[in-house]
This record gives sequence, structure tokens and C-alpha cells, in this order.
Amino acid sequence: MKILLALIKKEIKQILRDPSSIIIAFVLPFISIMIYMYGINLDSVRVTMGIKNDDPNPEVATLVKSFGHSKYVNSIYFDNIKDIENAIIRSKIKGAVIIPNDFSTKLARGQSADLLVITDGSEVNTANYVQSYATAIANNWLGTSKYSASAKQPVINAEIRTWYNPDLNSHYFIVPGSIAITMTLIGILLTSLVVAREWERGTMEAMLSTSVKTIHIVLGKYIPYFILGMLSLVFNIFLCVVIFQIPFRGSYLVLLVVSGLFLFTSLGIGLNVSSVLKNQFLASMVAMSVGFMPALMLSGLMFPINSMPVFFQHLTRILPPRYYVSFVESEFMAGGVNSIRLENAIYLTILGLLFFAAVYKNTSMRLEKVHARQPEERQVKK
Repeated sequence: MKILLALIKKEIKQILRDPSSIIIAFVLPFISIMIYMYGINLDSVRVTMGIKNDDPNPEVATLVKSFGHSKYVNSIYFDNIKDIENAIIRSKIKGAVIIPNDFSTKLARGQSADLLVITDGSEVNTANYVQSYATAIANNWLGTSKYSASAKQPVINAEIRTWYNPDLNSHYFIVPGSIAITMTLIGILLTSLVVAREWERGTMEAMLSTSVKTIHIVLGKYIPYFILGMLSLVFNIFLCVVIFQIPFRGSYLVLLVVSGLFLFTSLGIGLNVSSVLKNQFLASMVAMSVGFMPALMLSGLMFPINSMPVFFQHLTRILPPRYYVSFVESEFMAGGVNSIRLENAIYLTILGLLFFAAVYKNTSMRLEKVHARQPEERQVKK
């Protein structure tokens, strides 16, 4: 215990003397959450659409006004199709709705009337918004117009209710989910960069030449950076709940416990990177590749896992961010579901122990190689 406490004390002093550790643990999460809070928005957007009405019926004019009154549409009126084409080419509008001259006539006869909706396909999401908005506005207008009696009514009227996030505010799940990305970067970058720096400076070889055991080295790296990572987690939760007013309905104790398991896993990944690479630049590149990109793309935060190709769906099963994103979003939004808590905690525990075993094995092998080379090197020098 004396050896372990001495190594922990050494690491804590290095953390306090090294400003990069503090930057990674506190400044990086602050910048990341600010970006996810104010720079990323998956909510419904307001699009600019062109409107051209070829039907002189006064009733149809109310449909044109409906587009102008929608909070999701900024409507611009055109008199000819050529101007609409030029506006779309110059990106002044993202789509257009053209009402044909027989629109009201067909509705009066009880027939299906057509609307021409033109969208800019260079932006797929925006094109989908244009189509959805145009259809919804037209259907709402039809239900309140004089043609509602003659128009074909749907057999089933759907009443939509949204649970947990009735306002459909995307920040309520993006910002908590971003904690998984920041914690991944913190856990991997802290251990990979710091250990690689020790290899470059020669302090690691000096420590390996002493009588310390493998478990001392491993725990001496895990414990200090685990404490720093948990402090960073508390800082992240403070930003989400207090500063940005993200609703939290779960248990803070459960959040800290499962987050500790996730941080334990992330530290293991970083130490495994550092056990293979001894260069800070290479370690940072590999850490970003195995940490940031999978956490952002394959965790389910930005893209649903079920919509991914089958290969990547199976690949996500070995990625810790997948389980932590599922847990933290449930904890914030739904108030915590015991089945989700237990399942993700078990997976994170298994992955964390596997990475810990890998770190111990790699560190043990490194010690043996170093000590095995020393007599040969001495003979060569002689």
C-alpha cells in the first residue's frame, strides 16, 4: 500500500503541475457541451418556400395564407415558374409549392386534387422538411375548408402524444448524450497522453527499473485519473442540469455509479493505447480514432443503431459509448428504468474488466521485456 500510495501521490502532483490534464478534464467538456447546446440542433427547422397559385378561387387563397401563417415556413410568393427555378438554383428558397388551376374544381367534385411540391435535393433533410410541411399544411387547411365534407376522410384519426419530451426539444437528449463523448475523450486522452509523455521523457523506464510491481503501476495510473474523471463528470452534470436547465428525472447516485463504470472502461482503452505506443502524437491520433469517432457515429447519439448496416450494428456491441448513451439518456429523460440500468451496467463492467486485464497483461509483458534486455545490452556495451 505504501508503494501504491506513493505512485498515486506522484500522479496527482503531475496532474496538478500539468495544465493539459486540467484542460482536458474541464475546459474540453465545457467547450464540447457548449457546441452541442448551441451549435447542434435536430429540432424542426424553419424553411423558406416559394408559393405559386394558379387557381383564382378565393377559397384557395386561404391555403396560400396558411403557408404564410405557419411557424415552420417562411413563404415567398412567385408569379411564374422561371423565377422559382432561379430562386432554388441560387438557394434563396429550399422548395416550392405550385397550386394548379383546377385544384378547387377537383376538390368540389370530390376528386383528389394535386399539389406540385418542388424540393432542393442537395440537402436531403431539408427536402424532407419541405415535403412534410407542405403536406401537413395542405391537410390542415382541407380539414377546415368548405371542401372538407366532399373530400375523402381518413378511416382512423390519429391523436399523437409525446412522452418524456413533449416539446420535442432535441437538446434534452443531445446534451446529456454528449457527456458520453466528453467522458470517452477524457478517459482515453488523459491516460494515453500522460503515459506516452512518461515514455518520451524516460520517467517510465526509471520507474520500471525499481521494485514496483505490475499491479502498482496499473492502479497507480487508474486511481488518480479515475478521480479526476469523476470530478469532470460532476462538472458536466452541473453544466447540464444547473446552467443549461436540462431536465433530470433519474438518480444522481445511480448516474455516478454507472458513469464510474464507463470511465473505468475508457481509462482501460487509453492505457492499452499507451502500452503499445510511446509517442504522444501517435497516441493522441489513435485515441481520437478509437474514442471520439465511434462515440459520435456509432453510439446511437446522432444516428439510430437499428438503421445502421448489420455489420456496424454488431460492431457497436463492443463499444462502451453505446451502453452509456442508452443509460444516460434514459436517466435524464425517463427517470431511470431498472432494466436499462442493469443491462448497461453489466455490459460496461464486463468491458471494463476485459480492458483492465489487457492493461495488466501488456504492462506485465513490457516489464519482462525491459528486464530481459538489460543483461544483453550491458554485454554489448562492454
